[in-house]
Amino acid sequence: MSKKNPHIQPDKFRDSLATVQEDGKRNWIYPKKVSGKFYRWRTYVSWVLLGILFAGPFIQVGGRPWFLFNIFERKFIIFGAVFWPQDTHLLIFLLLIFVVFIILFTVVFGRVFCGWACPQTLFMEMVFRKIEYWIEGDANQQRQLNAMEWNGEKIRKKGFKMTLFVLISLLISHTVMAYLIGLDKVVEIVSQPPSQNLSGFIGLMAFTGIFLFVFTWFREQACLVVCPYGRLQGVLLDNNSINVSYDYVRGEPRAPIRKNQATEAPKGDCIDCGLCVQVCPTGIDIRNGIQMECVNCTACMDACDEVMVKVDRPLGLIRYASENSIQQGKQQLVTPRVKGYSVILVILMAMFIGLLVTRDDLGATVMRFSGMTFQERENGQISNLYQITIINKTFEAQQVGLGAEDEKYHIEIIGDQNWTIPGQTKFEGRFFVVISGENVKANQENIHLNLLQNGKIIERKKTSFVAPLSQK
Repeated sequence: MSKKNPHIQPDKFRDSLATVQEDGKRNWIYPKKVSGKFYRWRTYVSWVLLGILFAGPFIQVGGRPWFLFNIFERKFIIFGAVFWPQDTHLLIFLLLIFVVFIILFTVVFGRVFCGWACPQTLFMEMVFRKIEYWIEGDANQQRQLNAMEWNGEKIRKKGFKMTLFVLISLLISHTVMAYLIGLDKVVEIVSQPPSQNLSGFIGLMAFTGIFLFVFTWFREQACLVVCPYGRLQGVLLDNNSINVSYDYVRGEPRAPIRKNQATEAPKGDCIDCGLCVQVCPTGIDIRNGIQMECVNCTACMDACDEVMVKVDRPLGLIRYASENSIQQGKQQLVTPRVKGYSVILVILMAMFIGLLVTRDDLGATVMRFSGMTFQERENGQISNLYQITIINKTFEAQQVGLGAEDEKYHIEIIGDQNWTIPGQTKFEGRFFVVISGENVKANQENIHLNLLQNGKIIERKKTSFVAPLSQK
């Protein structure tokens, strides 16, 4: 974490959250409406990202969704590739790559992700906050509206706002459910009465309630209290990390511009107008240095630049900068930490690609059917019932067969004898392993089954066979 601004008195620094009052009550934040080039670019970026988010469930490749995170069936589709429980090691590597990339990105660029790409910020600042400004007005008008007694105007504005908030929350919840269970399933839930898909309906309503709660009441506290990323900031950042920073070397000592003031300019460029605090969605004063609550939304940068234009001073008093670049006037991006994280990231990516390339086309799990023991047949044979789960990880249909390695055993498949498994699907089947009673040599012994793909043995599965010794 960067050093504190040496020009600020120690008693000016907070030792509590800006959203919490001294008595522990909620300090409601009313950020002033901001405009400027950074806010304009954030708006454009939000349109693109929100468009991708809502279009994601509709994008399909070969009849499969582009993204699916079905935790209920333990099936994940990422960029069109399907990952099953047997691919847990691949998902772990993918998660590690994501975590290391986030760490590396944060070490270099701070919390840019939070301000520009985090779904919480996108929806809060670029959707719900904009609607609030449109209906209730700017910060002061919102304060007045909340403070007034309930009347026709307040009921009309609050009712209209909440109606839109509920509709948007419903849209978000349906989109999230589409990523979890698939678009077809969501369409089925919506098109049928709730009683036909009660669990799905309850899930949709639960997600709607959560999103409505977060964006109408919890708001910035999701970033300050719940999100672990902000907490990690303190150990990830150093004096070379780029953040939204106040240039105290240039700005201090700050002094307001007053009428009839002497002609000489203040010693620092900061005129202490306080606009950077008024526009902050988390209620902090960026002039107190890097803080956990800062999400790098750039609102203070736009507000400060607007003031600098009016007072005819250079832009960038608040800008993207590191502590070292402010103190020493130079920026070093490639540090030993960055090199170390980059090496780790490259190694993980290489290992992931290697595992992905060498992944088996078929994955199979064989186990004795639970709750059942051996069966004695009239002809003196002994059989055990088994269940097999086969996952076709390819995009083409595969012909699958099963055979016993030891010739004294033979296999009887239950149901369809033709195991043709379509691409990227899971198949579950049952079969008996049968042996003549006179060939039983032990109460329980290990047997090996050969899994065949298009007539070729591709895997050897080990399981157990149970039989009564009396049949010897």
